[in-house]
Amino acid sequence: MARINQRLAGFALAAGVALALPAAAQSCLQSAEKTAMDVRALQSQLMVAALSCDRHDQYNAFVTRYQKELGTAYRSVAGHFRRVHGGNGQRQLDIYITSLANAQSQEGIRQGSFFCQNVAPLFQQALSQPGMTELAALSVSQQVTNPYEAQICPAPAIRSAAAPRRSTPAAPTQVATR
Repeated sequence: MARINQRLAGFALAAGVALALPAAAQSCLQSAEKTAMDVRALQSQLMVAALSCDRHDQYNAFVTRYQKELGTAYRSVAGHFRRVHGGNGQRQLDIYITSLANAQSQEGIRQGSFFCQNVAPLFQQALSQPGMTELAALSVSQQVTNPYEAQICPAPAIRSAAAPRRSTPAAPTQVATR
């Protein structure tokens, strides 16, 4: 009887781990979501700079130039929060956007009178990027503050070229005789 209970406990533990793994995997950031989060952080930084440093024209140029990319980034971030939080996704998205703006504002306060001087080149750098991937890379390279902390999802396993492939059996060959 003890042996059966141990087996049942082992199965229960295995089932619990199996159920927990998909939940943990769902809360990670997919590659496109990470890119989108970085772009949203950059946009938020530029918005705070526009408001704090009277750079409205530069911010408007940024938003106009990257309207499509910013829309894509927003939808990807929103999709992440829906995927992770289900019906509570919109609320979590709103919390994220608010905390992002607050973090950017705090960074401006931390830098004090140097903030506007420090952030000014970021507008020109952002406006010179060809697309979303480069905007995200700029955000990361400039260490733009982003308070959202989630692990990057592991890359899906790629089938090795050395792995044996299932094939149909070859036709029998004839041996030539003399």
